[in-house]
Order: sequence, then C-alpha cells, then structure tokens
Amino acid sequence: MKPIEECSIAVAGLGLMGGAIARALKALKPERIIALDMDGETIMAALGEGIIDEGYSLAAETEAPGTVLPRADFVYLCLNPSTMLRFLERWMPAFKNGALITDIAGIKGNIVTAVEKTLRRDLDFIPGHPMAGAEKGGFENSGLVNFRGKNYIITPLAQNRRENLSWLKNIIHRMGFGRITETTAEEHDRKIAFTSQLCHVIAGALIDCEEDTAITRFGGGSFEDLTRIAMLNAPMWTELFIENKTELLRRIEQFEGSLDAFKALINAGDARALEERLSAVRERRVSMNTKEIVR
Repeated sequence: MKPIEECSIAVAGLGLMGGAIARALKALKPERIIALDMDGETIMAALGEGIIDEGYSLAAETEAPGTVLPRADFVYLCLNPSTMLRFLERWMPAFKNGALITDIAGIKGNIVTAVEKTLRRDLDFIPGHPMAGAEKGGFENSGLVNFRGKNYIITPLAQNRRENLSWLKNIIHRMGFGRITETTAEEHDRKIAFTSQLCHVIAGALIDCEEDTAITRFGGGSFEDLTRIAMLNAPMWTELFIENKTELLRRIEQFEGSLDAFKALINAGDARALEERLSAVRERRVSMNTKEIVR
C-alpha cells in the first residue's frame, strides 16, 4: 500500500462508528475520503463539517458504489454484518484492483466464511473490530467516540499480504488505538461473547427487570456505569446476539452459574464464604488491570 496521504479512502456507513473512523482518518490527511450512507442528511452533515470530501447514497436503487469503489485504495466497511455481506456480494466486481478492505463488525466467524468464498484474488480483506463506541448512536454522536488507548482486534486471513497487514496496523495506531490483538475469527467470537455481548445482555436485563424510570434518583454511579450500554442500537445488537448465539448462550449460562452461587451464599447468610468469594473476585479483577500491554 502507498502512503495514506496518497490514498483515496471509501467509508461505507456513516453511523456512530463510521463517522468516528472517518474523523480519525481525516486527521491523517489522506488524498480524499469518500463516504457512502443511506441517509442524505448524514452525508450533508459530514460534508459540512469537512470530514469527507465526497458523499453518495447507499440506497438500494443507487449505482453510486459502482463509481466510488473503483477509485478507492482503502475501503472501511462500517455496516451491520448482514448489510456488509450483501454489499460485498453486490459490488465485488467494482472494487479497485489491489484494494485493501477492512470492516468493524462485532462478529467474525460467519463473515470470514462468507467473504472467503467470494473475495476476488486481487483484493486484500483484513477483518477487524475496533473496541470503542458511545452509548448514543448515529453520526451526530460520532465526535464523542474516543479511540485513544482503546483495543482493536484483527483476525487476519491466511492470504493477507504481510505489507498490507503492517500498513493497517500502523493506521490503526495512528488513529489512536493503543493495543492491537491478532487472533482467529473463532477466538474473537468466543471472547467477544463475554467482554461485549454478555455485558449488553446484562445491562439490558437490569433495565428490563425494573419499571420505575425514576429509580435513577437513587443511583450513585454503579447503576449508571452498569446500564449505560443498555441505550443500544437494537437492530444491530439483535443481529450480533443471534449470529453468535452458541458462544453467547454458553457465556450466559456461565454467568447464571456464578449468579446462582452468590445468591446461595447470600440466602444462607454465609458471610465468611461470601467475603472470600468477593475477595477472590477483587483480586482477579485487579490482575486483569496489570496484564502487560503489548503492541
């Protein structure tokens, strides 16, 4: 790949994360950023802020991707998994020869399987997942997303070009991310079921089990921290939960077992055993903060 300053970049999807990524890429001064999005007002807002240089519709009837993709050296797919796969299938012939493509989808197994069946040999697709976001969605909130020091996961394919992998890692770090983890698509989905999807299920369940919307008057921070992510994008998270249901259900059952153990200790009034378990939890959580961070 040539230097990013000489690259034309296409960003498909200008929602919360697509907008945040476009902002971060703009700071790297590429030759141009071209956006594709379903919402014309979003495109106009991004143009007005100078975040993109060109913007076109992603509506079903438009042929805009067919004119944008042949000009893009680097393509960031910021779409829901099913939408992204339909986009790739429909527009695969339009990508520029030798283009580097990446994505931000929160699942990887199904995507990698589908993409490897249809990807042109001259294209390089490196699956990725930036571990960042904000509780409120949409392009209008994309400026609130902070990449500084955050994790980024990539699940390289066997055929990925080494120079493109190094180039993408460099761009990710320059966007602000602090740690890049390389893993398999399967391992990604196992771990993300716990660190992301289960957390959203728990936050949703906490809100779902309480009807008193004024209960926040009694919040001291814990409730707010635990339920912030319950203000989620329902269509997207529904898709992620179902697409990764085997791993997510396993994690839910694992959590239920731990919850039942705490419930039993509290019910029995076993203060000593409860304190020991809570102390062990504290020590484990502290150890998670002190693991070496390797770039």
